[in-house]
Amino acid sequence: MSKLKNAKSKLLLFILASLILGAILGMIVSSAASEATTAKLIAISDPVGKIFIRLLKMIVMPVIIFTLISGVSSISPKDLGIVGIIILVFYIGTSIISSVFGLVVGNIFKPGLGLDLDLTLATTKEFVKPSFVDTLLATIPTNPFSSFANGDGDVLPTIFFAIFFGISLAFCRDNEKTKENAEIVYRFFDGCTNIIIKVVSWIMYYAPIGVFALIFTVFAQNGPSSLGSLLKVTYTIYIAFAIQLIIVYSLINLAFGINPKKFLNKISEPLFTAFVTRSSGGTLPISMRVVDEKMGINQGIYSFTLPLGATINMNGTAIYLGICSIFIANASNAPLNFDSQLTVVIVSVLAAVGTAGVPGAGSIMLLMVLNSIGLDINSNTNVAAAYGMIVGIDSLLDMGRTALNISGDLCGTAVVAKVTKQMDMTKWE
Repeated sequence: MSKLKNAKSKLLLFILASLILGAILGMIVSSAASEATTAKLIAISDPVGKIFIRLLKMIVMPVIIFTLISGVSSISPKDLGIVGIIILVFYIGTSIISSVFGLVVGNIFKPGLGLDLDLTLATTKEFVKPSFVDTLLATIPTNPFSSFANGDGDVLPTIFFAIFFGISLAFCRDNEKTKENAEIVYRFFDGCTNIIIKVVSWIMYYAPIGVFALIFTVFAQNGPSSLGSLLKVTYTIYIAFAIQLIIVYSLINLAFGINPKKFLNKISEPLFTAFVTRSSGGTLPISMRVVDEKMGINQGIYSFTLPLGATINMNGTAIYLGICSIFIANASNAPLNFDSQLTVVIVSVLAAVGTAGVPGAGSIMLLMVLNSIGLDINSNTNVAAAYGMIVGIDSLLDMGRTALNISGDLCGTAVVAKVTKQMDMTKWE
């Protein structure tokens, strides 16, 4: 297991190094090479970067279908008593709040504005941004198999069908008459999930090459101005993370009679662990020990809420998706309208249900969001380049969003324990 973690850490370092090297070489070419030489080098790097984008696009639909169905159907209806209902409402509610909050912060700071990725080799088409009502109606597929096949724009109906199918499968697994057959179906989708996770891990080995090519193209075309845009989107996301952690969670704690200052102090250990390891699953044992020893929460509560939160509760990811969508839209000179931003909220919340355990989940979920709002990385190189910039710094962003994801799980667990009176309040004196 430690070897696997080390390999993953090295891969993330390679991706970050590729980003830095691609940016440096791109700026050198931009300032020192002639226009003809720059164009030739971009013509070489452009298809290399596109290979990475196409590989990611290839697995978007399988990831949605397999992980959502297996993830949703793994939650037994028997477990959804009062505790299950409260924690589900909390997780979904805070995910919506986080997504909206990320968009608000993104609209204030406007990352990507002024970058103007006008790549001369881009093949562009007009962005089609459907209205919110049209998006809502299109969420329900008339032919789900057609939605699966059309991977460029039918993400929402695919998510809807997968969640609907997963819920139905969960109930069939819980029924004595249908349990045997349903278990076979569940094992099939669970096995497919394991397979697609392996495929994703293989694709990520190409990521350093793909990121280098994409970033080189961006910096060769735009020069040092691209660096400022990357720094801006990074600090914008971390400002949003900090406000969510310190202010939003504190207000939630106050509303339920929990001391916010003591809460932040008690979660410092799992928060730091999640930040360093970038692993919700790896932080889970530490989170369980902290809520047991420091918060006095009953095991019957946290043994259900924390593992569930690690799967479906991603407040940090919701913020990340909102701000990154605004960055890519602004950088591509296609700012998001109100309806498109509402679509971002819907897709972020729905996709969060089952894709948390997939390597590179944040990048894949961002692709889902971009597809749903008409920003196609295949037909517009500007969008692909901006997306590549985000992938390049994803390891830096992942540290903060994982820590915030874990903080949301701990906040929800504390709220449920307080509401159900299964918290030892002497631990809070």
